[in-house]
Amino acid sequence: EEVRRVSVRSGRRPVRNLNELEYIEGEVWANVWKKNLIARIDPETGRVSAWVDLTGLMDFEPRRNSDAVLNGIAYDPARKRLFVTGKLWPTLYEIRVLAK
Repeated sequence: EEVRRVSVRSGRRPVRNLNELEYIEGEVWANVWKKNLIARIDPETGRVSAWVDLTGLMDFEPRRNSDAVLNGIAYDPARKRLFVTGKLWPTLYEIRVLAK
């Protein structure tokens, strides 16, 4: 059952093609379909508070298929561990997000 709907924006621009959502410590993390980006979203306002760029992960995942894209986010709250994977990827990666 849908409770409410929020439009997501980065600055003044709408963010489209959000896929795989994960609620992590008060934020919604969502990957952007066919991009190497994860948006960290304030669920109350829909504003993107930060971007996680996972382009470097592509060095470990050769793209044999155009559908083999970033497509999975999971969070282990007990151990505060973050995992990502992709469509048609054989590997699950544990990552740490560092502040710039």
